[in-house]
Amino acid sequence: MANSGLQMLGFVLSLLGWIALIVATILPQWRMSSYAGDNIITAVAIYQGLWMSCVTQSTGQIQCKIYDSLLQLDAALQATRALMVLSIVVGVFGMAISTMGMKCTKCGGDDKVKKARIAMTGGFVFLLAGLAALIACSWYGNQIIRDFYNPLTPINTKYEFGAGVFLGWAGSMLVILGGALLACSCPRRNSHTTKGYPKSAARSKAPSTGKEYV
Repeated sequence: MANSGLQMLGFVLSLLGWIALIVATILPQWRMSSYAGDNIITAVAIYQGLWMSCVTQSTGQIQCKIYDSLLQLDAALQATRALMVLSIVVGVFGMAISTMGMKCTKCGGDDKVKKARIAMTGGFVFLLAGLAALIACSWYGNQIIRDFYNPLTPINTKYEFGAGVFLGWAGSMLVILGGALLACSCPRRNSHTTKGYPKSAARSKAPSTGKEYV
């Protein structure tokens, strides 16, 4: 059977990664204005996230605005939003399934083999959630790199990686690692079970080695 400590470690890592994905999805710092070129203005910093864009001034004032229309957004941003939300929702199902299959819980019955298979299924669900988030962050990061090195993009409108992308990468890796540990809960065949007659029947049919007394 799988080690309960390994299951607990995998669940904790997946939970921490899932929380990091939620925070990364909410953060508006997915990309930040790049200070490239000669004529730059450092008094204003522009941040763009999945749901809003913010402007930070040197005085400390922050002004944020939620995107007005979904149809005006580019395809990369829409796909990233969809994949991040999908990974969070799938992570909820992964936590529910893994909780039922872990050894330290009473859910899922007393059958250890059944509980191990449930925990393994929860690990695979966590793997899907982590892969969805990893694809979303990598896709968004690739778009930032392409726009940055595009010669047609004006220097004052170029962006660099923000904290949201790095946090999304870290969260997706934690979810994948935790899901892999939970997926190692594959039950083994019990080698102590023997086929054929039970022990009581085998003892009754075994030849007697001692002397029989009348």
